[in-house]
Amino acid sequence: MKLATFTKLGAISLLAFTMAGCSSWDNMSSRQKSAVTGAGIGGVGGAVISNGGILGTVGGAAIGGVIGDQVGKNR
Repeated sequence: MKLATFTKLGAISLLAFTMAGCSSWDNMSSRQKSAVTGAGIGGVGGAVISNGGILGTVGGAAIGGVIGDQVGKNR
């Protein structure tokens, strides 16, 4: 039961961090917006896959941010 609570807490924290980064959304380029979105989605995905593991969450966020950055480059 503790693992499920930790996973939920991690996902909520990651979402809050991502939304705080979006407070200056209007001043961001398309590439930066894509990187932030990718990092948020990747972090949640990494947390789900690793059952709330810190390395999985951070790794997913990093990979998602890089992918989002590259996708945003083409817009």
